[in-house]
Amino acid sequence: MNEYEYKLGELFCGPGGMALGAHLAAEDVPDVRIQHEWASDYDQSTVDTYVHNIPGASIGSVPVEDVRTLDVSRLGDIDGFAFGFPCNDFSVVGEHRGLQGSYGPLFQYGINVLHQKQPKWFVAENVGGLTGANGGKAFQHILKEMQGAGYVPVVHKYKFEKYGVPQARHRIIVVGIRNDLAEDGITFEIPDSSLKEYVPETASQAITIPKIPEAAFNHEFTRQSAVVRQRLELIAPGENAFTADLPEHLRLNVKGARLSQIYKRLDPSKPAYTVTGSGGGGTHVYHWSEPRALTNRERARLQTFPDWFEFKGSKESVRKQIGMAVPPRGAKVIFKALFRSLQRIPYPSIEPNLTIPGVQA
Repeated sequence: MNEYEYKLGELFCGPGGMALGAHLAAEDVPDVRIQHEWASDYDQSTVDTYVHNIPGASIGSVPVEDVRTLDVSRLGDIDGFAFGFPCNDFSVVGEHRGLQGSYGPLFQYGINVLHQKQPKWFVAENVGGLTGANGGKAFQHILKEMQGAGYVPVVHKYKFEKYGVPQARHRIIVVGIRNDLAEDGITFEIPDSSLKEYVPETASQAITIPKIPEAAFNHEFTRQSAVVRQRLELIAPGENAFTADLPEHLRLNVKGARLSQIYKRLDPSKPAYTVTGSGGGGTHVYHWSEPRALTNRERARLQTFPDWFEFKGSKESVRKQIGMAVPPRGAKVIFKALFRSLQRIPYPSIEPNLTIPGVQA
């Protein structure tokens, strides 16, 4: 095994957006090789998708298990670790309970892996609302736990649309370098989004270029009701059900939601709004010219999954998998910078846009 061959482990792996991004990044950096070691998620269909698409993954290497009962000690040693711990309690859309919620404390299982396996590096992902949970104390606590496990964390709020992802998706990414490597002069720097390689892409470009074949994976169309079609026909691109001038019988009886994504149609000249795992009540993401929700393949395009990437499970399950995933193109940006850092290859960088009181940089 060469110095830059990394055995990767993952918790909360989802369908494989983070892993695919790591493999794509390795192809762009000389001498780097990513080897799947293990991953885990609690949902069977999600794991089926991961195993079907990620190189080296198998039924035996990706246990379907609740992280609270997963025996990490029986999993293999790793050089790198990725975890996008559940964001339900940190999202600005939810109740924002942070560490006091049901999902917030699950980050600790990632910390346990750092203590037990001591990988050379880690990449952790969560929603932008993470920094405000519990008055900012939740994220401060999480970073201190990462430091306590023996790592130097570098935190940044990435706006992925600035890195060529055709979607306004803002995520907190923490990259950690193990202390001994940091003391040897290895530091992670935030990649500069102004580089020419990061070409802006609109929603219409992502979905139509090239045209999606009719027989493409996960390209089933939703059967829209007559009322939904009538409503969408009166909503202009970029508008939603509350900003459009709808007749009384097509209006939604919900207050205070003018900035909502409910029945919001894409603006074809801009990146899409954030694709989520929800889908009921008009949140599927809607086409800019046709009165319909996007297909899962179209949603996957906005999330930068290649067309060969086949999602497993029911249509509803696939929709959730796509919405909860890390965009592979966004993950590639992070991993490419990380791999260059580990090889001490200089690259254009910027200062982190987040500082956390009480936490050492």
